[in-house]
Amino acid sequence: MTEKTIFKRIIDGDIEADVVHDDERCLAFRDVSPQAPVHVLVIPKKEIASLDRLTEDDESLVGHIHLVIRKLAEQLGLSDGYRVVVNCGRDGGQTVDHLHFHLLGGRALTWPPG
Repeated sequence: MTEKTIFKRIIDGDIEADVVHDDERCLAFRDVSPQAPVHVLVIPKKEIASLDRLTEDDESLVGHIHLVIRKLAEQLGLSDGYRVVVNCGRDGGQTVDHLHFHLLGGRALTWPPG
């Protein structure tokens, strides 16, 4: 049996998180190591390892997550803009094998990100 990722453990309630959104399809919580004044992770409750593991069956889920991100940005006061980041694979900076979207804002964000 494969060990649960930290995100699956958060979904299951095994680890506490500062949750800002929870519905039947996704969960959003504040990052414990924020890279901006607002840094929220939005994750599907369905276990999907990474962006490159999405299937056509996940189209509605990903659309739902993006609408949740838009609503969170508004609720969190990111009216001057924000960034959404998805890391995919080791070279892309992905450290947890569970698809997740970073919502970053609250300050001017530079480019390239590094």
